[in-house]
Amino acid sequence: MKLVFLDKKTIGDDIDFSEFDTLGEVVSYDFSIPEEVPGRVTDADVLIVNMVPINEYTIRTAKKLKLVCVAATGTDNLDKEYLAGRGIAWRNVAGYSSDSVAQHTFAMLLYLMEHLRYYDDYVRNGQYIGDYMFTHMSTSFHRIAGRTWGIIGLGAIGRKVAEAARAFGADVIYCSVSGAPKQEGYRQVQLETLLRESDIVSVHVPLNPHTLGLINANEFGLMKPEAIFLNLSRGAVVVETALVEALNTGKIAAAGLDVIQEEPMSAFSPLLGVADKNRLLITPHIGWASVETRMDLLCIVAGQIKQFFAAG
Repeated sequence: MKLVFLDKKTIGDDIDFSEFDTLGEVVSYDFSIPEEVPGRVTDADVLIVNMVPINEYTIRTAKKLKLVCVAATGTDNLDKEYLAGRGIAWRNVAGYSSDSVAQHTFAMLLYLMEHLRYYDDYVRNGQYIGDYMFTHMSTSFHRIAGRTWGIIGLGAIGRKVAEAARAFGADVIYCSVSGAPKQEGYRQVQLETLLRESDIVSVHVPLNPHTLGLINANEFGLMKPEAIFLNLSRGAVVVETALVEALNTGKIAAAGLDVIQEEPMSAFSPLLGVADKNRLLITPHIGWASVETRMDLLCIVAGQIKQFFAAG
């Protein structure tokens, strides 16, 4: 059996892939553009991909292909109708990154809420040396306790965030954009109510026709001027020009984004137009990527391959 990783680099170089060597011959490519894929998959039995498009053009030469494993949750890169027509199975991995994304949500919030960039610069620049006071309080911050935290999307990640937020003493409310049944333990509200009431808003939804452009100028206009907005779902859920306008005009206090519309970032991104850089934190889609999470991901993918071929 031959296994081909088409974009192995997207999983990282710092974790152990050796379990796959026990399954068969392994060929790995750091990255693959669509034009390169047909020549790389001709004798593959299994493809392991993250972002590489899998469709008639890219795998038309893969005459032995039996299984495509997506080392991620999203499967937008798969032409499922084409795969079904050829009898090629596919698998993805759901729920593996909930702990890491929830953790990163809090990392982003605390960085913004406690103005850590400002305080770190204050010390690094030597301003704390010889200061009159042991505590420098020119930039104030607030507690999470007693704040209202609104969660858009109370799935696996959203619930992790809700549990931690409640442990910090926040009043947690949520809204569902999928029409999912009401979930116990938290107050469900409409999106408009959530935006009006929340001091902290975090988004944890999949990208689909219902969530595309979900947070636009109207939604930012409903939020409190002291609100902190966090998006750890998909970049296209937020209209970036509207976010920039909201930050530049003081409609909201700050924003943290682990996902943006174009990844990697374009030199022409509207997000570069935020005037006060302290009000916007962007991380390069790393919320999911703790070492442990990526190890779990590989373990699940290897297990899926074993299970598929064991079933005959």
